[in-house]
Amino acid sequence: MNISPLLQAHRSIRRYKPDAIPPDLLDRVLQDAFAGGSSSGNLNMVSVVRTRDAERKRRLYELHFEQPMVLQAPLVLTFCADTFRTREWLTQRGARLNFDNLIAWHVAAFDAIIFAQTTALALEAEGLGLCYMGTTLHSMREIADFLELPPNCLPATSLVVGWPDEAPAQRDRLPTAAWCHDEVYQRPTPVSIDETFSEREVRGWARYRALGDEFVAEMDRLGITSLAQFYTSDLKYAPQRFQEDSEKLRALLAERGFLP
Repeated sequence: MNISPLLQAHRSIRRYKPDAIPPDLLDRVLQDAFAGGSSSGNLNMVSVVRTRDAERKRRLYELHFEQPMVLQAPLVLTFCADTFRTREWLTQRGARLNFDNLIAWHVAAFDAIIFAQTTALALEAEGLGLCYMGTTLHSMREIADFLELPPNCLPATSLVVGWPDEAPAQRDRLPTAAWCHDEVYQRPTPVSIDETFSEREVRGWARYRALGDEFVAEMDRLGITSLAQFYTSDLKYAPQRFQEDSEKLRALLAERGFLP
C-alpha cells in the first residue's frame, strides 16, 4: 500500500454538494478509523457525535461562527474527549476512580484528535471532502451543552464532511527544514526564519488579499501590511480573543471534571 498519493491529495473543502452520505459508508469508515487509530492504554476514551439533521446543523452553524459550509455539508462530526464512559465502567466494577484530571484530559483529547485524523484519511479515501473546525475550541461549552455531553466529556475537534463542490489548490506548508529536527531542537535564526517563511508570506498574503475588496479594505483600515500581522489581527487570531477563550477553557475543564 502506498498512502502518499492520498496524503498529497488532501485539501480543506469549504463548498459541498447537497448529496447525502450513505449511512453504511459512514458506519464503515468510522469503524475502520476507530480500529485503525492508536489509543492510550486501549481505553478508547473518545466519542463522536454525528449531526445530520438540518435544524441541528443550523445551531452548529451558529456555534461555529456561521461558516456556510456547516449548512452546505450533509454531516458534522464532533469528536469528544470522553472519560465519562470509562469512569462509569470503573464504578460498576468497584475499581478506584481516575481520569478526572488534567492528564486524563490530554490523554482523551489526544486520542480524539488521532481518531479524527484517521477518520479524515478514511473519508478522503472514499472521495469525500472535509474541513476541520478550529472554532470547536472557542465554542466548547456551548457545543457540549447542545450535544448534551455528560461530565468528563468535552468536544476536542469537529469535521464538516460531504461530497466536494470545489477543487482548491494545495496549500503551501513550511519546508522540512523548518520543523524536522535531528536529536535536539534546532532554534531558528533570523536568517532561517526568512528562508522558511518566504514562500508562505508571498502565497498566503496573495490568498487573503484575493478575498474581495471589502476584506482588503478592512485589512488596510487595520494597518495590516504583512501575513504575520494578519495572523494576529482582529480578522484572524486576535491575542485578546485567545486569552479570553483560554480562561473560559480553564474554567470549563474545572467545571466538567478535568481540573481540581
